[in-house]
Amino acid sequence: MIRARPERMVRARLSKRFYEVLREDVANELVDWFNAVDLTYRTELRELNEMNFARFDAKLEQRLAELRAEQLTELRTGLADTRTELVRWMFGFWVTTLMALAGILLALRR
Repeated sequence: MIRARPERMVRARLSKRFYEVLREDVANELVDWFNAVDLTYRTELRELNEMNFARFDAKLEQRLAELRAEQLTELRTGLADTRTELVRWMFGFWVTTLMALAGILLALRR
């Protein structure tokens, strides 16, 4: 599984004027809230990416298995066809050879 590099917390900072208007404690609370929301979204995004990668990986494995099965079927069919063709050639060879031997034996008897 692919792992992202370690989280680097990017802490949001607001302008000095913002701190003056809202006061330090309210501004810090708002900054903490922004950072918490950001962390939550990052975590959810990471989980979603990992889930999608797992689904992709499962589909890829399924397609590879189907491809292997298809290739194996084609290979078996090809081998069966080749075997059939070889048997036909062997039969033709032996029939021709036996006919030639029979002709030679008949010629020698005369």
